[in-house]
Amino acid sequence: MEFIYRMYLTKTPAFIQSLFPDYIWRLPTSEPILYLTFDDGPIPDVTEWVLDQLSHFDAKATFFCVGENVQRHPDVYQRILSEGHAVGNHTHHHKNGWQTDKMQYLDNIAQCAKHVDSPLFRPPYGRLKPNQAKQIKQKYKVVMWDVLTGDFDPTIDAEECYHNILKSTKPGSILVFHDSIKAEATLKKVLPRVLKYYSELGYTFKALNGEAISTIK
Repeated sequence: MEFIYRMYLTKTPAFIQSLFPDYIWRLPTSEPILYLTFDDGPIPDVTEWVLDQLSHFDAKATFFCVGENVQRHPDVYQRILSEGHAVGNHTHHHKNGWQTDKMQYLDNIAQCAKHVDSPLFRPPYGRLKPNQAKQIKQKYKVVMWDVLTGDFDPTIDAEECYHNILKSTKPGSILVFHDSIKAEATLKKVLPRVLKYYSELGYTFKALNGEAISTIK
């Protein structure tokens, strides 16, 4: 397996996943199913465009929402829910766990939970301290990923982003995109191609809820 070494890894190596077995990295299946996730929204226009693309391919996804963005754009958040997608807590102010005191971090999650009702949590930047994680796991399933698309990375173009995804994705993969202003340009070039490519291979795209959640131990 080829890895992309920058400030992040496109494919999360198995040894990293094994160090944190209580986190959800992918779903255990050999069926042609993918789990698309979108972080940092909801953002008008960007999130709405994502929802249009998902609808076109009859795809469901999971949106890890920042609480203050839900407060600002409740209509976009309600559209996510009404169209059958799942949501998760992504803190209220997009907090970096490594740079935040434990109680401040937990309080920020609780603040987000007032607006995002979900058993799922994803830490911004994938960064948690052990003492934070211990508390969070008592209430949430911590959802990470095995494919980080890099749509937020200005040092790679859309073509490289797309091919990184194809090299790293397998059945059951959890992919991270961003419905954010920063990622918008690359996202709009890459997401339709990913949906089309895997749809033509017979894949379905599911949200991390219902039947999918029941498979997570």
